[in-house]
Amino acid sequence: MLVLAVCCMSLLIVSLDVTALNVALPDIRRDLHTSVSGLQWVIDAYTLVLAALLMLAGSTADRIGRRRVFRWGLALFVLGSLACSLAPGAGWLVAARALQAVGGSMLNPVAMSIITNTFTEPRERARAIGVWGGVVGISMAAGPLLGGLLVEVSGWRAIFWVNVPIGLAALVLTTVLVPESRAPRGRRPDPVGQVLMIVMLGSLTYGIIESPHSGGPASPVTLGCGGLALCALVALLWYEARRHEPLIELRFFRSVPFAGATVTAVCAFAALGGFLFLTSLYLQDVRGMSALHAGACLVPMAVMTLVCAPLSGRLVGTRGPRLPLLAAGACLTAAGVLLAVTASVDLPLWVLFAGFVVFGTGFGLVNAPITNTAVSGMPRAQAGVAAAVASTSRQVGSSLGVAVIGAVTAAATGAATGAAAGGGLHGASFVAAERTAWSILAGCGVAVLLLGAVTSGRWAQRTAQRVARELDGEDGPVAAAAPTAAVSADPGTDPGTDPGTASGQGAPHGESSGARRA
Repeated sequence: MLVLAVCCMSLLIVSLDVTALNVALPDIRRDLHTSVSGLQWVIDAYTLVLAALLMLAGSTADRIGRRRVFRWGLALFVLGSLACSLAPGAGWLVAARALQAVGGSMLNPVAMSIITNTFTEPRERARAIGVWGGVVGISMAAGPLLGGLLVEVSGWRAIFWVNVPIGLAALVLTTVLVPESRAPRGRRPDPVGQVLMIVMLGSLTYGIIESPHSGGPASPVTLGCGGLALCALVALLWYEARRHEPLIELRFFRSVPFAGATVTAVCAFAALGGFLFLTSLYLQDVRGMSALHAGACLVPMAVMTLVCAPLSGRLVGTRGPRLPLLAAGACLTAAGVLLAVTASVDLPLWVLFAGFVVFGTGFGLVNAPITNTAVSGMPRAQAGVAAAVASTSRQVGSSLGVAVIGAVTAAATGAATGAAAGGGLHGASFVAAERTAWSILAGCGVAVLLLGAVTSGRWAQRTAQRVARELDGEDGPVAAAAPTAAVSADPGTDPGTDPGTASGQGAPHGESSGARRA
C-alpha cells in the first residue's frame, strides 16, 4: 500500500498540473506578453514530448529497472516544474515544459508497471488499479478549482511550485520503499523510429499552430510542415514494417477494434484539449471572470467525468464497449452543437453549464471503452503494448486539439499577433471563432459515434481474433486479453494494460509469456 501511495503521488502532480494549467493560460499571456500561439506551445510542448517518449520510457524501464527510471522521472519532473516557475519569458516556459514532459513520460506508465508487479494477486491488483483511477478522477475534478485558487492567490507560477515538495517527497519515498524490478527480456531500443515519430508529430503541430502567422493553410511554411510530416509518416511505416522489434507494431492496426480505439482516442482527447483551451480563454478574456471563478465553472464538467468513468467501466465489463462508445459520441456531439448554436458573449450560465455537463458525461464514458477496445482480442503478452499505443494516441489527440482550436481562435480574432502586448481577446471576434471551434469539437464527437458503431461489431471482433492468432504464433484459439473495467482519465496511463507491465514490454518478473497465456 505504501508503494501504491508513492505511485499515486506521481500521478497526482502530473494530473493536477495538466488540468490546473489551462485555467492559468490568460494570466500567463498577460504576464509573459505572449500570443495565443505561445499559449498553444505551453500546452503542446508537454503533450508532444510525452507522446513521443511514452513507449521509449516504458521499454527502457523494463530493460534497466523500473524504480531507477521512475526516480529519474521524478527528478526531471521536479526540475522542469522549478524551471517553469522561474521562466522569465514564453520561450523559457515552453522549454521547461518540454523538460517536464521528459520526466512525465517516465512516471505514469512506469508507475503502473510498478503497481502491477507489486500487486501480483489479481483481486488486490484490481483494487490498486481502482485506487489509481480514483486519484485521476479526483485530480480532474479538483484541478480547475485548485488552479484558479492558486492563480488568484499567488499567480500562475504557484501551479508549478506545488509540484516541487510533492515530487521531492515521492523521490525520497521511492528510494526507501519501492523495490526494483525488470522484465526478463527487455525490448531493444528503436532510435530511428523514435526520431521519425518526433519529426512527424513536431512538424504537423508546428504547421497547424503557426499557420495564422505564416499566411494560412496554403502558405509555404504550412505546406512544407505538412509535407515533412507526411514524409516522416511514410518513412516510419516503411522502417517499422521491416524491424524485428519495432517501436510500433504495425500488425496491430489490422485489428479493426485496435485501429478504431486509436482513432477514437485521438478524436476524444482532441475534443478535451480543445475544450479546456477554448473555455479558459472564453471565461476569463471574454466574460471577464477571475481565474478562480473560471475554475469553478469547469467543475460541473470535471464532476461528470468523475461520476461517469466508473459507470462506463461497469458497462464495458457487463455489456461490452459498444453502448458507452455510442453514448459518449452522442454526448460530445450534442455538447458541441449546443454551444456552437448558442455561442455569445453573454450566454446564460445555465446554458453554458448544461453544455459542460453533457461534455463531461461524454468524456467520462469514452475512456474505458478505448482501453478495452484497444486490447480486445489481443494475446495477453501483447496487451500492454496495445494499451501503450492507445496512451500515445491520447497525447497526440490532445496536442492536435489545442493546435487546431488555438489556430482557429488566433486566425479569427487576429490574436496571433495582436495579443503579444498582453491585451485581452475581443468578444465579437472571439464568438465568431468560438462557433467554428465548437463545430470542430462536435465533429470529433460524430467521429467517436461512428467509430463506436463500426469497430464494436462481430466483423470487427473477427479481425481482432485473426491478428491475435498471428501475433501469438498459434493455429488455434488464443487466450485473449481480458482488460479490467477500471479506467484512468489520465492521457498517459491506462489501467487496462497487461498485468505484466504498463509499457507492455515483457512479462512480470520470473513469469514467461507462455505461462501467462496458460
